[in-house]
Amino acid sequence: MRQEAEKALRERERRLSAILATIQDGFWMLDAQGRLTDVNEAYCRMSGYTREEILRLAIFDLDTDALPSGATQRLARIRTGGPELFEARHRRKDGGVFDVEVSATWLPIDEQFVCLCRDITKRRQAEAERERLQAQLAQSQKMESVGRLAGGVAHDFNNMLSVILGCAELALGKVDPAGPLHADLTEILNAAKRSTDITRQLLAFARKQTISPKVLDVNEVVEAMLKMLRRLIGEDIDLRWRPGSPLWPVKIDPTQIEQVLANLCVNARDAIAGVGTVTIETRQTAFDEAYCAAHPGFLRGEFVLLEVSDDGCGMDGKTLDNIFEPFFTTKEGQQGIGLGLATVYGIVKQNNGFFNVRSATGTGTTFRIYWPRHFGQAERLGTETTAETPPGRGETVLLVEDEAAIRRMSQTMLERLGYRVLSAGTPGEAVRLAAENTTGIHLVITDVVMPGMNGRELADKLHALYPHIRTLFMSGYTADVIAHRGVLEAGVQFLQKPFSFKDLGLKVRAILDQP
Repeated sequence: MRQEAEKALRERERRLSAILATIQDGFWMLDAQGRLTDVNEAYCRMSGYTREEILRLAIFDLDTDALPSGATQRLARIRTGGPELFEARHRRKDGGVFDVEVSATWLPIDEQFVCLCRDITKRRQAEAERERLQAQLAQSQKMESVGRLAGGVAHDFNNMLSVILGCAELALGKVDPAGPLHADLTEILNAAKRSTDITRQLLAFARKQTISPKVLDVNEVVEAMLKMLRRLIGEDIDLRWRPGSPLWPVKIDPTQIEQVLANLCVNARDAIAGVGTVTIETRQTAFDEAYCAAHPGFLRGEFVLLEVSDDGCGMDGKTLDNIFEPFFTTKEGQQGIGLGLATVYGIVKQNNGFFNVRSATGTGTTFRIYWPRHFGQAERLGTETTAETPPGRGETVLLVEDEAAIRRMSQTMLERLGYRVLSAGTPGEAVRLAAENTTGIHLVITDVVMPGMNGRELADKLHALYPHIRTLFMSGYTADVIAHRGVLEAGVQFLQKPFSFKDLGLKVRAILDQP
């Protein structure tokens, strides 16, 4: 009988050894002091140790989170309270660590702990990636919501600013330049212009800024701005320009690159206490799928890089997480309102680009902006005009605007410039005036969004009556009826509200003088 019992015991031990050798999970046994007394091959593969090496260790030699006292307390708890399932990090022989899920049980008969563990490193990585993507999605949704709000506020505010700006300009032309009223009106005008800059930044962030993209050489845009940028950052800061060559062309509104550069250079200036350096660089680069998979946020394709770096105070992680949110600022007092980087964010996104920001406290900051390569010949950029506001020549202009105050102000401006104006508050009234008019209409100036009929539909109806009539659209932001994602369709003429007397005069004259 005894021999049979011993034979059966050996057979059970053989089967148990075979099972432990084939399972993928790690297995080990501990004595009451936490020293390893048995281990299977699966755990040896996980940890990189041989069986002989592991059996010379205690559990707190493997568990990176456990001190001897802590391990002893856990073992005592399992011994009296029953099995436990917990996660830990174990140390490999080569010094690396891996995540494990451990199930531990006390066997009173053998006075040993039996432990099974599973390598959950990939699961942890997947969970971390899922959390990162969820956070990225939440941030994107938040920015989109704030963008919609910002765009709506800017649109309504622009209508009010149009009246303030226009009426102040008209009033200035009627008063004595040496009188006190002239100075008061000038202050009103300057305040309205500063407010206009804010709304334009909001529209850029919301990607509702009207743009007219051109195929251009980024180096040419930067070089044209260098003199202005040096004045902007001051004499104590060295501005270094390192253009890349060759450089692919990009398709973007040049004024948007100017906005990006101005905002980044102002931020760099404010981050430098006293003397320092701001460096602007360009080069062309490309990313494949493998690179993008290893670098979240990057896009596959060919890009032109615009890099602005400084040796200023840098930013900590918390600040970096918020830099593109509108009205977030670390500047004190009246130095900034927190729209500079929000503007950069909107411009980059609107042009299908992406950015990468590197910074740490005390080490400066580097902004890398990647514009998609455009396959085409770059256009030569023209110089900004300084011409006086050109007068009209008696041409007839049909003005259509549902906001009465803006309509009255625009009519006064046009008449002062020398145009004959037909004014309509609705699209229906505009069609009626056009049908009744017997002297011809040279130009229709219409708001884009109006009740009953939008500006594009109105323009089509008027073209049926006057095939050679020209059209100028105006709006607080671009509607999809004349643009896609804020990008004007070819041949569409647009005037962003609020506009000045000179803006209106130059635009109208340019359209009428076209062949």
